[in-house]
Amino acid sequence: MQYKRVLLKLSGEALMGNRQYGIDPERLAEYAEEVKSVTNQGVEVAIVIGGGNIFRGVAGASRGMDRVQGDHMGMLATVINGLALQSALEDAGIQTRLQSAIKINEVAEPFIRRKAIRHLEKGRVVIFGGGTGNPYFTTDSAAVLRAIEIKADVILKGTRVDGIYTADPEKDKKATKFDFISFDDVIRKGLKVMDTTAFTLSQENELPIIVFDMNTPGNLMKVVTGENVGTKVNL
Repeated sequence: MQYKRVLLKLSGEALMGNRQYGIDPERLAEYAEEVKSVTNQGVEVAIVIGGGNIFRGVAGASRGMDRVQGDHMGMLATVINGLALQSALEDAGIQTRLQSAIKINEVAEPFIRRKAIRHLEKGRVVIFGGGTGNPYFTTDSAAVLRAIEIKADVILKGTRVDGIYTADPEKDKKATKFDFISFDDVIRKGLKVMDTTAFTLSQENELPIIVFDMNTPGNLMKVVTGENVGTKVNL
């Protein structure tokens, strides 16, 4: 395996599958099998998941809602998604722990760094919910922060696109894909990989990011074994 410990970042929208909103159980089951394939090979996996399929604080604020309240609602949405993913993983026979940055002791452990690392060492998949626990920070920022805290080797950003392109490949057919790109080039070209706070934090801590298509079966395994899948952002 190219990587021993990885942080997998999934968007809330990824859980919708072909639905307009909510959670698609079939998509969850597919993701669970992908994760199982790499944990069976001894890879330690932590997951941060968004909440955009349920609620976005930014969207709420644009309609007149208080931004802080909206972001707290978004954090709760990530916990709901975390519970759904936990159920799918355990149905696939994977031991998991859900840790939340906001205290919901009845459904999730509080986030404790040493405990999270111990779970990973024991072969459990750890799902981090609740974002960073603070408003104004995205789940991208939460993913980078948690990856640094647990000393992950890499951040794997699973999307529906197979990497980073010169432009949006769904809108521009002439867009070309990067196999490798530096942090500086991403900033210079104005490419959208993560929000600025998350991206800068990753760059400062020399933590590589791989953007890949999570919806293609087998891609997660290819990434952790070092195959040239997706786009790798490095120094």
